[in-house]
Amino acid sequence: MAEVATPRRSRITPEREAELYGAVLDLLREVGYDALTMDAVAARTRSSKATLYRQWGGKAELVVKAIRHTKPGKDIGAVDTGSLRGDFHALMAHADDAEMEQNSALMRGLAMAMHANPDLHREFRSQIVEPEIAEFRRVLQRAVDRGEVRPDCPALDFVVHMMLGAFVTCTILDERPPTRAFLTSYIDAVVLPALGAPVN
Repeated sequence: MAEVATPRRSRITPEREAELYGAVLDLLREVGYDALTMDAVAARTRSSKATLYRQWGGKAELVVKAIRHTKPGKDIGAVDTGSLRGDFHALMAHADDAEMEQNSALMRGLAMAMHANPDLHREFRSQIVEPEIAEFRRVLQRAVDRGEVRPDCPALDFVVHMMLGAFVTCTILDERPPTRAFLTSYIDAVVLPALGAPVN
């Protein structure tokens, strides 16, 4: 009886993977999610469309993995300075204002696209939102364990909402992209007081 070949993802080098993800994000910024095609990605990256589908399955998975790969602060939960304020400030120290401006525009465009693309929404939630919430919970749980935040503090469930809200609405309300200085000030003025955590 002949063996049936099973589909298998080919191996690509980390350098090639990073190059592909960078090209995907460049295209995404240029044309937006809806106009981005696997044909365009294949042409930009000198790849075959079949290879792209074999490696990533489809456009939604490829786009979200590109965002996750290049996102700063992927190891949020690993930051441990000994205080919640120190942890938040350390996370902001890794932020880059130019990248934040690019990412802010990118996220606004993707938020619109998610309404019309359930597959994109599903990938974004499973690959980025849920892991980041879990990482933030690790940071917050350490603060609770240290006695900085009460375990029954109602604001604990809304820290990610507060941070994301500040990041997204800065451009709308202030007509400027978010910056490290803005977010650091926001943490001290809003997030830490809401949690009842020390601010100095």
